[in-house]
Amino acid sequence: MRIENSFIPVRGVGEHTERRLWEHGITHWDEFDGSVVGETLADRIDAFIEDGRTHLDRGDVSVFADQLPASSRWRLYENVRENTCFLDIETTGLDANRNRVTTVSLHWGGETETFVNGRDLTCQRLEAELERSSLLVTFNGQRFDVPFLETCYDLDVTVPHVDLLYPCKKLGLDGGLKAIEREVGIGREMPDLSGQDAVRLWHEYERGDDAALETLVEYNRADTENMKPLMETVADRLHRQVFETCCPSGARER
Repeated sequence: MRIENSFIPVRGVGEHTERRLWEHGITHWDEFDGSVVGETLADRIDAFIEDGRTHLDRGDVSVFADQLPASSRWRLYENVRENTCFLDIETTGLDANRNRVTTVSLHWGGETETFVNGRDLTCQRLEAELERSSLLVTFNGQRFDVPFLETCYDLDVTVPHVDLLYPCKKLGLDGGLKAIEREVGIGREMPDLSGQDAVRLWHEYERGDDAALETLVEYNRADTENMKPLMETVADRLHRQVFETCCPSGARER
């Protein structure tokens, strides 16, 4: 599903109205003709579509992220999948005012880069990486990863953000990242570690155990890399659940 199939970012259009448009064959911006809804709302949708095309031509999905509920931001992914950054952090605790970020992994374009506290993890490096991405994907990052980075590194993260926790809940997928991975069939090669293990490994590294850091980095990278297949799975399932179930055959997605 692409942004061009969406009408709920328009003020006054909820899921019920959007579904009614789809059921009448208006499944893409190109098909909107002002029917089905009243004149005032039709004018608002026309203005939204015109403005939306300008943003999409620039590869900018921020305006849509601001107008979509957290559980619906998965709709942004298809438009900018090639420029999506998957992010996960490890820390020494849960309080950003007292604890530290130890590692940050970023995965996109098939490559993963990990920054380590005391080596190359700096505000400038993080800003540079985030500024070149069109979309940020995390798991529970809206409440944890992003605020933690903003506090510890004085960042202002403005990249449009999909927190997978919320679309997963929409699908009835509850629990932590690893539990959801197992439920949808995404495997891991390394042993199942926990957040407490990540803290222990960092402290062992600080005491001189370089192998502990290698394990911590591998764990952090696995969390980050596995978000991509989870994002693909969630987007595909929600596409079928939200879009295909109510649209007439031949509905236009692209």
